[in-house]
Amino acid sequence: MEIDKLDRQVTHALRINGRAGYREIGAVLGVSDQTVARRYRRLREEAGVRVVGLPNPIELGYETWTLRLRAAPDAALQIASALARRPDTTWVSVTSGGTEIVSGVHVPASADREALLLQKLPRTPRLVAVSAHCVIHNYVGGAVGPDLRDDALTGEQIAALTPERPTGSRAAHLTGADAPLIEALSWDGRLGYTELAAKTGWPESTVRRRVQELFGSGSLYTDVEVDPELFGFRAAVMLWLSVAPSRVASVGTALSEHEEIVFAAATTGPTNLQATAICRDMPAFYRYVTERLSLLDGVERIESAPVLKHVKQLGSVR
Repeated sequence: MEIDKLDRQVTHALRINGRAGYREIGAVLGVSDQTVARRYRRLREEAGVRVVGLPNPIELGYETWTLRLRAAPDAALQIASALARRPDTTWVSVTSGGTEIVSGVHVPASADREALLLQKLPRTPRLVAVSAHCVIHNYVGGAVGPDLRDDALTGEQIAALTPERPTGSRAAHLTGADAPLIEALSWDGRLGYTELAAKTGWPESTVRRRVQELFGSGSLYTDVEVDPELFGFRAAVMLWLSVAPSRVASVGTALSEHEEIVFAAATTGPTNLQATAICRDMPAFYRYVTERLSLLDGVERIESAPVLKHVKQLGSVR
């Protein structure tokens, strides 16, 4: 599939506001709402672009953990697929020549960490090593906000599409009753109120109020699942950095300003910063590491692992 300028603009617009209407996006881009709808359907069907609605772990006080699992090459994909089916995993990737699985997990602060992080792991002798690292601060990516990779829209267009958060709003408390709504939005974050009412069994007025309340308070946010290769980015690499403790904040902030970085966070463990870089190709990644990343004051050691396969990127597994 060929991706043109308008495709990039529509995708960028959805990353800014995943529930913006076709008419709203069209007005900003200077095209008709029918054109936007047609482009989005094509991007969904042919390029795998998908908007998902997700609970905001920061607003809800959840802990986020990164699991690093080492497995035999013939077992890695099976283990990764089992992790991807868990509702508490947010993403799952296979790296390092097919021997390492890396996954993000959200854990309610009151939950039993050991049970969720370790006891529920696939039980197989082919899993040879496990480590878990708690994310203690997010700098860019996910609920923190879009990275700088997209450049299809102008600053004025971005401002026009950025949703306003009501002044004084507080995080709505998610309850068990919200489960069908969250499940529906994790499949498709652009479902209309009528469709959501059918999936939840709620009156449409209740769905409308609850969706507006949860998104307005920041308890839910949207993100966009894409295949980076279709947009010209063929090198996705996970990074683990050892940074002098006094420089962690400054390096993390610097990473958030690098267009190559789509995720960056401070973590516990033998390394203290985790990041994901997406570059045009591996030579571009080499230039990024040698000319920018390694020159940041405080960076002492860099570990990198190319992503071989995204088993789960966002929301529910397709």
